[in-house]
Amino acid sequence: MAGSDSADFDTFYIAAVRRVVLYLYAACGDRAEAQDVAQEAFARAWQHWSRVGGYDDPEAWVRTVAWRLMINRWRGLRRWLAARARMGPPAEVTGSPSPDRVAVVEALQRLPKPQRQVIALHYLLDMSVRDIAEFVGAPEGTVKVRLSRARTTLARLLGEQDQENSDATSRA
Repeated sequence: MAGSDSADFDTFYIAAVRRVVLYLYAACGDRAEAQDVAQEAFARAWQHWSRVGGYDDPEAWVRTVAWRLMINRWRGLRRWLAARARMGPPAEVTGSPSPDRVAVVEALQRLPKPQRQVIALHYLLDMSVRDIAEFVGAPEGTVKVRLSRARTTLARLLGEQDQENSDATSRA
C-alpha cells in the first residue's frame, strides 16, 4: 500500500472513529464492545482501503461492517446461551479440592515452564514424546530430558509434601 494511501486512511480513521464508536455504543450499550467492534471494522477497511477509500462514503461502509460484526457477536452469544439452557445448570462443585490435588498443583507450579508443559501434554493429553517434540518444536531427546527432570522434581516435591503432612498429623 502506498504511503499516500496510508496517510489517507489515517486521516479518515481520525475523523471517523469517534462517530463509529458512538454509534455502536448507542446500539449495544457496552463501550468496550463498541470499541472492539469498531476496531475490527476499521481493520477490515484498512485491508481493503484501495477499494473502500474510493467509495463516496467510506464511513458508511465501516458502519455497515461494524453493525454486521456486532450482530454476529450477538448471534454467537444467543447460540451459546441456548446451548447452556439445553445442557442445564452446571454441576455443582461441592467442597474444596482434595489435599492431594492441591499438593500436585502446587508442585506443578514450581516446575520450570518447559517441564510443566511436557508433563501436561504427556499425562493430561496422552501425547507421545514424538508428538510433544513436534508440538513444542524441540528434539525428542530434549522432551525426554524435560519429562525425566520434571518427574524427579515432582517426586521430590510431593515427597516433601507427604513428609509435612505426616509430621502435622503426628503432632495433632
